[in-house]
Amino acid sequence: MTTTVNQIATMRRILQKEGRQKSLGLVPTMGSLHEGHLSLIEQAAQECDRVVVSVFVNPLQFGPGEDLDRYPRDLERDVRLAEEAGADWVFAPRVEEMYPSGIRTTVQVSRLTERLCGAHRPGHFDGVATVVSKLFHIIQPDKAYFGLKDAQQVAVIRQMVDDLNFPVQVIPCPTVREEDGLAMSSRNLYLSPKERKLAAVIPQALDDATREREAGRLKTPQEAIKRIRDHMETIPELVIEYVDVLSYPELEPVPSIENRSVIAAVAVRLGHTRLIDNRIWSKEGRR
Repeated sequence: MTTTVNQIATMRRILQKEGRQKSLGLVPTMGSLHEGHLSLIEQAAQECDRVVVSVFVNPLQFGPGEDLDRYPRDLERDVRLAEEAGADWVFAPRVEEMYPSGIRTTVQVSRLTERLCGAHRPGHFDGVATVVSKLFHIIQPDKAYFGLKDAQQVAVIRQMVDDLNFPVQVIPCPTVREEDGLAMSSRNLYLSPKERKLAAVIPQALDDATREREAGRLKTPQEAIKRIRDHMETIPELVIEYVDVLSYPELEPVPSIENRSVIAAVAVRLGHTRLIDNRIWSKEGRR
């Protein structure tokens, strides 16, 4: 049976009693669990002896005017789903527990956070790096699991782990998608039925560019960006925040998308909902 823990000291005490003979996996989430989260938990349960799922809507990740107050929360449902997927504990602290003295210390990763979502959400990745570093200190996992829908986040966390010598292995996991290809996200709940149908153009545009790149008809970032934009602009209701193609995981501009690993990443707004997606193209082809 999955145990819910709300206090840091209690979580640490439980894990200390477990000892370090057993491997420990961590799946950090903001709750509102969906199949994407559950796939991470299931993989962690397969690879580790014990699994902690954190459920914490981190205020540091939200900027002014973003959806902190309306972000979906249902802890009882999250605990039930986490248990079914194989979690041993759900760590669900209150904001006052995680930040008892307010926010005086943050963790910042440079360069990687200056493009894509980082350029449009100032301070977002400082919030991500700070809360994940706290979770790593509290839980002390052997492995931590993150979905590649948030590929920039994965790159940032891996850089932080390398730079700060965290003894944890970051495990990137494939994006889980709806039947029409839309990447699963807690924010999909915000979409109206009409918006939900229109959102399918996002993965369609990325898949189209992937096929063109594999066929050798797209050779530069500019060609790929134009192909993706042109496809998404067929839906007037879709407001494009960015479309970019960069090296991955370095997230640097490149002159060519041939024979190198790159990410094609997009962020759009549909009504009041912000959606992101990406494709990571390996040297050999699609990944």
